[in-house]
Parts: sequence; C-alpha cells; structure tokens
Amino acid sequence: MKEDLLAQIKNESGEFSPFAFLRPELDRVEERIRAQANSFDPAVEPYVAYICNTSGKRIRPALTFLSGGATGEVSDDHHKLAVILELIHVATLVHDDIIDGAEIRRQAPTANAKWGNALSVLLGDCLFSHALMLSTEFDDSEIGRKVAIAANEVCSGEIIQTQRRFDLKLSKEDYFDIIRKKTAALFAAAMELGARLNSRPVEECEMLRDFGMAIGTAYQVYDDCIDLVGDEEEFGKTLRTDINKGKLTLPILNLFESSSERQREKLNRLLIQKEPIDISALASIADYVGAIESAVDTGQELVESARESLICLSDTNYKEALTGIADLVDVLLETCRQ
Repeated sequence: MKEDLLAQIKNESGEFSPFAFLRPELDRVEERIRAQANSFDPAVEPYVAYICNTSGKRIRPALTFLSGGATGEVSDDHHKLAVILELIHVATLVHDDIIDGAEIRRQAPTANAKWGNALSVLLGDCLFSHALMLSTEFDDSEIGRKVAIAANEVCSGEIIQTQRRFDLKLSKEDYFDIIRKKTAALFAAAMELGARLNSRPVEECEMLRDFGMAIGTAYQVYDDCIDLVGDEEEFGKTLRTDINKGKLTLPILNLFESSSERQREKLNRLLIQKEPIDISALASIADYVGAIESAVDTGQELVESARESLICLSDTNYKEALTGIADLVDVLLETCRQ
C-alpha cells in the first residue's frame, strides 16, 4: 500500500517527480555544496567534505529554485541562497545527531559516530558560520539579515525542544512553535527569499513564505510520525529516538489527550523513568493508532493550507511543481497511517 502511494509521485527513474525537471539545478547546487569544503583550512576540509558529500533530499534548494522560477528567473544568487540554506540545514543535522545520540543518517555513520561529540559540535559550528558568511555577499543586505533570522529561529527551536524534553506540560501550541522554528523556518526562508531575489512585491513574498511555513511544519509532523512507525533500513537513519529522548511529538501529545487517566499514568511512568521505550508498550494503549491517524490528519490540513498560498502565482511548471511538493508531503503523511 505504501509503495503504491509513493509510486504515484515518482518518475521512471524512481526520483520524486516534483524535483525531476530541477535536476540540472540541483546537480549544480550539489557541486557547489561539495566545493564549499575547499574553503576551509586543510586540517578541517576532510570533515566538512564528509558531511557535504552525504547527499540528502535537498528540499530547501528545490524550494529556492521553484520560488525563483515561479516569480521570474533562477539566477546565480538563487544557487548561492540554495547552498547557504542547505549548509545551515546540514549544520543542524550534525548537532541534532549529537543531541539524539544517533549513529546513522542517510545510511552512513553520523559525524559523532565517526569522530565523537566534541569535534562534531565544532564541525556544526563551522558550517553555521560559513553559511552566515556567505549570506553577506548579496547586494540586498536584507537577504543576509533574513537568513540570519532563520538560522536563529532554527537554533532557538532546538534549544526550546531540548529544554522541554520529558516535560509533561508541553502543549500542542508549544509543539507547533518548536517545529515552526526548528524545521519550517528554513522552508519559509527558501520560498520568501527566492521571490525577493526577483524583486517581487512584499505581499507575494509573504504568501510564499506562508507556503514554506505550512509545508515545512507538515513535513516535520510526517518526520515525527515516521520516528514511531518507520523502518530504519528503509529510511537510512536511526529511528525511535524521539520518545526515548523525551521529545513529545504530535502523535504522543495526541495519545496523552485521548487516553484514559490510567493510560496517561502508564505513559507518564514510561517517560519519567527515562529508559528505552519499546514501541510495543505504546502500541498496547488502545488509542495509539488513533493518535498517529490524528497527527496525519493535522499534517494534511497544513498541506491544504500550503496549497492555498500558491494562489498568488501564475500557472507555470514551477507552480505545478510546488503543488507537486504539497502532493508529495500529503502522500508521505498518508504512508504513516497504520
């Protein structure tokens, strides 16, 4: 069933179709990301090269190019912005893996698994500072300022999430504030700044920012569901880390909300003990499946909101691809249903 859903939005080569016509642009940005390693001290370069050579989905660069193409022309500045946003994202992943104790990402050892936490923290810092340095090179200084704001939001979101681990008073409002910062901020920046580089009106830039914010939030909801229901071999990264590390994600908050008092007491004990939690212990609670289903529904509502934000765009293949990304996230969420 899941394979059938994903097949609907993949082309013959197995690539997600919304990204297909962007392949030349994404190949160029891939080369530029990897070339960034040459900008570092020779003693640091091998570490940066390892991180940058681990190719991900490159969703943020794709959004940058689609926003640029939908609002005008894709320029060299769009490629520069794509590299900057992806470097910030990669830096956050390095730090995330340290915090979570993750050993695998994209089917390869994480930086902390290879070199330890101390070096990996500094490696993430290097990537952050390098990205912010690159962001000062735009003629429009507001681009650099907004990139810095987005980076600050990402870091703030991670701090708040870490601060609120094992916090049984975390509300859904708190949860959404965290994921809007830690994940959606870079999606929103890619969309808004892609249009700003083409000197589009503020109102249009803000609507595209809304698209990025909604789709980024929905994508994080998907990621949080996959942590509970996904297969590590299939997804190529360490799963089951959220609940074991005290991250109260939307499915777990839904479970608290819908469970009986006795079931909530059981959940509280599991969390407060801070011991590895077998997912079967959660699955034994009657509303576990319903909690995931409800999270998927919420994510799909966000996707619909994202689609509505595209009304400001003329009909082009770029707009069609943005709609395709919304469809992709919608289908990914659907695969999480039990």
